[in-house]
Amino acid sequence: MVPAPSCPNTWDYWMSPQSDCVELTCLLPNSMYIPLRKSWDATFEDVKEDLWDRAVNYPLFGMLLEMNKYIFQFVNSLAVTEELDDERKRICDIKPVCGVLIIVKRSDGRPAEDCLNRDITHLIGKSLKVFDSLKNSEVNDYRMRMRYLAEESLLKRTHSTTLERLRYQCPLRLADQPEIPTTLKSHLNDQRFILVTKVMEITSYSSNVPATLTPQQHIEIVLRKLNNSMNLRSEHPHNYVLKVCGREEYLFGDYPLIQFLYIQEMLAVDGVPQVMTVSIDKLRLSLDREIPYMPERRRLTSEHSNTMRRKKNESSWNIQKNYTCRVQSACGLNVDPSRVVEVVCLGGIFHGGKPLCEVQKTKVAVISKEGVATWDEELTFPIKVHNLPRMARLCFGIYELSKIKSKWRGKDKEPVNRLTWANTMVFDYKEQLRTDGVRLAMWTHVADDTQGDDMVLHPLGTVVANPTPDSAVLQVMFSNYDCQYPILFPKQETVMAYSDHIESVSPDLMDRLCRDFERLRIIAEKDPMYEMHEQEKKDIWASRERFRVETPELLPKLLSCVEWGERTQASSVPRMLDEWPLLRVESALELLDYAYADAAVRSFAVKCLEKISDNDLMLYLLQLVQALKHESYLMCDLSVFLLQRAFKNMTIGHYLFWHLRSEMHVPSVSVRFRLMLEAYCRGSQEHIKILKQQITCLEKLKWVNQCVKEKKEISKARIALHQHLQEKHCVDALCEGFVSPLNPSFKCKRIKPEGCRVMDSKMRPLILNFENFDPTGNDIRIILKIGDDLRQDMFTLQMLRIMDRLWKNHGYDFRLNAYNCISIEYSVGMIEVVEDAETVANIQKQNAPFNAASTINKAALLQWLRKYTDNNNENAFNKAIDEFTMSCAGYCVATYVLGIADRHPDNIMVKKSGQLFHIDFGHFLGHFKQKYGFKRERVPFVLTHDFIYVINKGQKGSGDNNAIDFKIFKEHCETAFKILRKHGHLILSLFSMMISTGLPELSSEKDLQYLRDTLVMDRSEEKAMEHFREKFSDALKNSWKTSFNWVFHNCDKNN
Repeated sequence: MVPAPSCPNTWDYWMSPQSDCVELTCLLPNSMYIPLRKSWDATFEDVKEDLWDRAVNYPLFGMLLEMNKYIFQFVNSLAVTEELDDERKRICDIKPVCGVLIIVKRSDGRPAEDCLNRDITHLIGKSLKVFDSLKNSEVNDYRMRMRYLAEESLLKRTHSTTLERLRYQCPLRLADQPEIPTTLKSHLNDQRFILVTKVMEITSYSSNVPATLTPQQHIEIVLRKLNNSMNLRSEHPHNYVLKVCGREEYLFGDYPLIQFLYIQEMLAVDGVPQVMTVSIDKLRLSLDREIPYMPERRRLTSEHSNTMRRKKNESSWNIQKNYTCRVQSACGLNVDPSRVVEVVCLGGIFHGGKPLCEVQKTKVAVISKEGVATWDEELTFPIKVHNLPRMARLCFGIYELSKIKSKWRGKDKEPVNRLTWANTMVFDYKEQLRTDGVRLAMWTHVADDTQGDDMVLHPLGTVVANPTPDSAVLQVMFSNYDCQYPILFPKQETVMAYSDHIESVSPDLMDRLCRDFERLRIIAEKDPMYEMHEQEKKDIWASRERFRVETPELLPKLLSCVEWGERTQASSVPRMLDEWPLLRVESALELLDYAYADAAVRSFAVKCLEKISDNDLMLYLLQLVQALKHESYLMCDLSVFLLQRAFKNMTIGHYLFWHLRSEMHVPSVSVRFRLMLEAYCRGSQEHIKILKQQITCLEKLKWVNQCVKEKKEISKARIALHQHLQEKHCVDALCEGFVSPLNPSFKCKRIKPEGCRVMDSKMRPLILNFENFDPTGNDIRIILKIGDDLRQDMFTLQMLRIMDRLWKNHGYDFRLNAYNCISIEYSVGMIEVVEDAETVANIQKQNAPFNAASTINKAALLQWLRKYTDNNNENAFNKAIDEFTMSCAGYCVATYVLGIADRHPDNIMVKKSGQLFHIDFGHFLGHFKQKYGFKRERVPFVLTHDFIYVINKGQKGSGDNNAIDFKIFKEHCETAFKILRKHGHLILSLFSMMISTGLPELSSEKDLQYLRDTLVMDRSEEKAMEHFREKFSDALKNSWKTSFNWVFHNCDKNN
């Protein structure tokens, strides 16, 4: 008998710091068991050689073939049997469960699909067999359709040209318009700029080029210069493209140079763009290699082919009875079995979070000793089946009831202890009304202070069953309404035909609505959180034709007026949308919010997004991924849209992959997101190798971080970091040239341990220094942070980018520095290192005799800026002050609107160029930190006396006697606020779409009220500006309080 594996079998064995040796249990194909003791970082080549050397001394060695005829097989951390292709990998990288290795004969022609499935399993972190084990017809149908979509895209790309492949792998970053942006005109000299071009690694030219010149025209000019100066044979310009020095970004196509975002970004900071000519034949494109697996083409049935419709069926519109269901029992409720527990089950029908009828509840049931509550009671809802909309959902909630004597009222009251909830769709994904029995695995409520029947139900929650094995289960039986055939929702053609025969409003009513239209338009233009009266809703809905003609952008408010429980209104929506003009992106995004559940509405929103540019899509990608959580079924237009765009642009695919993967730990979306990742990997097989490299490097860095965290002293932690990074297995894993997860246009060649360090904070973030794969570029520095949820930082920085875009569209550049930040796993993320920057705290300390006094010296910041301007050049100094003033205005307004809290001198930084920017966005929407029960932040935004001193260039002035520079600063702040308020609907919508992320400070509509208040959405622009000026004056008058708080912060930090 083979003995038990000697390798420790604790689940976290491989996560622990390395030991000198690992005990391996090797099972040979000749039935021999051989134990091996190998080094932690030994390669499997070494293991196999050692194994064969030992096998000579064991029986039946003659039955073995040459060792290259065999491969290793093992069970990985996902409990999946895996074969090892690359024996250069190390034991610590593979981590075989219990150290058991099985040696099997190498297959001569292993199916390519097995290899692909194994790679996908590795990327999504779970075996694809899990999907099969679900035995869910919706999952199977979705996988089939997404696979067909992926294979079509893959096949199309295999026939693309070299430039098309380059455009896919390194997509162009282009501005929307070819014209020179207003904010850049002052940075050009007679519409020309300096461009440095390195030609064929021979020489470089510095040229003053016109902004309208195309890349091809520029290549033609520099090649002609090269030929004339060196008497070389003529090269055809079309054989070359321009590559940005230091990154994998290219400039080509019939676009003016000024339209490329790289050029604009460099000119905005008065930098000199640097490019190089690259031969198209020498481009390293992953598509040039053979695609790992090209499946056979298969015929896909039509999306609308429903086998139920081929059989005899009944329309739900023919059912005149009220909707009913029988609540039978619930088991597994988390209650105290030692006492009598009485529970009640609530049931409600909702659409987009709004009830379609009154909530119903069962009688009281006592939980038995076996933990079962039995009702066996029929709930009849006051809504006819024929009035149920397609996306209606049935919501259940169970709460515990206990009698408590009220000493204030002198009578009993019934507080409720919310226990569990579950949601299910009234119609399934095949449009069939549920008429069978169902067991709903329920979810527990997140603990809060709210109690009441209205909060027992969770209509915005998922319709996915709780996958937790020990969750409570509710047994429900749906009625079949005495119908012997399946009951289906009417086909789209039937709905449209019905809406065509609905009677129009009376002439008298139309006359009144025409007179009141201006009033109705003003109401419809109010912010999304404005509560309309019922009569206003009816009038706006009745005026929909005029809204379509005159103000189509108000469609979201119009749709919020629809009574979805009335068939006449709900059926009119598809026909109305069929004739409605396409909306701007900002308005279309609002229709993907949780409040708009109707499939036709969400399809229309996606249709409006089809022409969105790649850069705009990446700007809003975070919200679009979150909007997937509001989809009722797996198959939806939004998921198809996102995958199709990702199949055409690897950068979009990169961020889509990480946005999905970072939330796979969330049970409610785990299956949906993994299915999308599987589809993406099948359609982007050339991206798989790049993603696998990133995950391999990430796993290695996580291990290093874990080892560093075990060192309590920062000095020992830094020594441990350098030691671990120089170990052979780390060097090998981090020197393969991997694409940065933070920004896919940067490729890292190898890690440079001497440039890495541990930051002195609780989570021990690592500053990692990588050599750039492009020798013409600078090193790539990244902060790896493990233990903190960076999703809120990522979202806040995205909002800063959107604000920056809004301001620039109006001709203002407030010099925001929305550095890159990405969440890549649960509590794992990466942050861009901003070079040539220092915290305000460190700047102040450089000019203070002791730490507590550092914030008192208001001249420290100004002196620091003067120190770093070129040779005390006055023009350079004034330019740095302008940079500081504009960025300070932008961040003052942005942090005020977003309610960014916990502002202190350690999370405000200044670059040597004068640009101010904020970091660390752990608190927003007014969640200000408290100290000893008091709010330490008592001003709406950070405007300290030393900031004012810099803006005034050291001049004194206060009140109406402020220096002219400060008056200009105040005007900039007012302009920035006015622009954001103009786009308040967009800001509210983007935050609303993020409610489903699970961020503690953004969990309900109540959290959005802060934004509504800061943007003063309920007042006129004149009143809103008065309000903002009051807040500005408060910040100015109380700037000393902020400085005083900063003194306490510095004292706390040093104690």
